[in-house]
Amino acid sequence: MIPVATNLQVDDRLIVRALKLGGHKTKKAAVTQALVEYINHLQQQKILSMFGTVNYDPKYDYKKQRART
Repeated sequence: MIPVATNLQVDDRLIVRALKLGGHKTKKAAVTQALVEYINHLQQQKILSMFGTVNYDPKYDYKKQRART
């Protein structure tokens, strides 16, 4: 990954709230955490959009699979 310098103008009220609620010591930590959570949320939405689209074998016996021999 190539580091890229970024200058953002973020609403100061949002940063202050994020710092307080998240217990972050720096603006960078608060923004980084927000981005991580945003990415996780988007990935979860992507997974949820697949709900009901996966084909399964109706003959599959999950109880048999779990049984120890």
